[in-house]
Amino acid sequence: MDSMYTNQVWTSDPPPGIIPIGNKWIFKRKIDSDGIVEIDKARIVAKGYKQREGIDYEETFSPVAMTKSIRIWLAIAAYYDCFISKVDMHKVCKLHRSIYGLTQGSRSWNILFDENVKSFDFTQNMDDQ
Repeated sequence: MDSMYTNQVWTSDPPPGIIPIGNKWIFKRKIDSDGIVEIDKARIVAKGYKQREGIDYEETFSPVAMTKSIRIWLAIAAYYDCFISKVDMHKVCKLHRSIYGLTQGSRSWNILFDENVKSFDFTQNMDDQ
């Protein structure tokens, strides 16, 4: 939740006449090889299956990386000893960022990622966008 607040993912209270999309909490326990609970995880997931095309979203296409591109990035990161990490929400809220479960979630993430990477003067590979 702290991450959601820090990244200003939503604002509360929708305007009149707006029907909000529901959400649900997903809870997961990570267990080590001895059967001991290592960590409890929780995340909020939007009920994206209730979205209506043309009302709740327009475009959903998002490019997918080729496996060989990911392997190359991992090899470069290993060679230069880089740190690799991954990025993993009872009130009605207006989303300013995408969350798990939304139909257009992967597209939103791709657009944000693309803009940020290009801000560091990287150029896009046209063979594997």
